[in-house]
Amino acid sequence: VVFDGTDLTALSEQQMRRQRTDMQMIFQDPISSLNPRRRIGDVVAEPLKVWGPHDADQQVRMVDEMLEAVGMDPAIARSKRPHEFSGGQCQRISIARSLVLGPKVLICDEPVSALDMSIQAQILNLLEDLKADYQLTLVFIAHDLAVIKNVSDRVAVMYLGKLCEVGGADQLYADPAHPYTEILLGANPEPDPEAVLDLESVEGGDLPSPIDPPSGCRFRTRCP
Repeated sequence: VVFDGTDLTALSEQQMRRQRTDMQMIFQDPISSLNPRRRIGDVVAEPLKVWGPHDADQQVRMVDEMLEAVGMDPAIARSKRPHEFSGGQCQRISIARSLVLGPKVLICDEPVSALDMSIQAQILNLLEDLKADYQLTLVFIAHDLAVIKNVSDRVAVMYLGKLCEVGGADQLYADPAHPYTEILLGANPEPDPEAVLDLESVEGGDLPSPIDPPSGCRFRTRCP
């Protein structure tokens, strides 16, 4: 795994610790990812208490700036606790906490799958705006093919823990090169009530074991 020219797998624990300020994460469940006993101001400031700056006034200013950036009113949000907010608001707070250190990469692990459809769009638009404003790279982990297409410049498709295809989003969706990618896209539900889902191509073959996967391409035992 290479990040910004550095092989992360070759780093010592101390070296890796220093790299983590450049790589932050937001989680699938926005409510459970926030400490329910802490006030929002303390939640967002927690990375600053570990990494600095340690000046209290500067921390408050940085927390307020991040809360404003994600569409929250700092004067209202700072003193409240997570249970006083909706799931979408908690995800905004989680994003603010992740960005307060000024990372280069934000790893988004299914960040909208636990949210209502209308709120999903708001969070996705927010992430797009923050990507442009803060020059971020987003690594978006998701199973929703429509979401992936809308947010991605490049897409990596995995099967049994291995990459089977990587390409530009438009090209991959229009002309997939790997059989698994083609089947995956073909299985995506269509809004057309008369559309027929074709699953014949995946009916045959042996389902491989993730404990003892096949050699070579891991999809080969099911390849049409």
